Amino acid sequence: MINKFLRESNVAAAILTVIRVYIGYAWLTAGWGKLTGGGFDSAGFMQGAIGKATGEHPAVQGWWASFLEGVALPNAEIFTFLVMWGEFLVGIALILGIFTNFAAIMGLAMNFAFLFSGTVSTNAQMVLLTVFIAAAGFNAAKFGLDRWVIPYIRQTITKKETKSAPVV
Repeated sequence: MINKFLRESNVAAAILTVIRVYIGYAWLTAGWGKLTGGGFDSAGFMQGAIGKATGEHPAVQGWWASFLEGVALPNAEIFTFLVMWGEFLVGIALILGIFTNFAAIMGLAMNFAFLFSGTVSTNAQMVLLTVFIAAAGFNAAKFGLDRWVIPYIRQTITKKETKSAPVV
């Protein structure tokens, strides 16, 4: 019942538009601050998360700390780039309502990475709201660019498949 409402209702589409723009603005400003501030380096954040994996009540699970220490920290420059641009581009996509489902899923992935790293902040709220956007599918961007972009892409793909199909 709620899924039908999220996926088909114009009222839900309007509410989701407000949520989508709100979440998008949060991502956009976070990414823009990192891009223009010049001081963001994910290595410090990762080292802090690794430090939270010890003690009697660790905030970070050992498997995640091992990933950060063995994979992410040695490649901190790549992760710094991905976080800055990921936040910024997810924000733009959600605000404009273009590639909304993909942007929502990428936003969820980043939020979960931050939560796994022991940072709560607004991440839990953003996860909850983004789940509604992702569950709504195409309806979340009914009042966005996906309204025109997705049908165009589908039409283009269909034309290419028709042209390349063998004649029997």
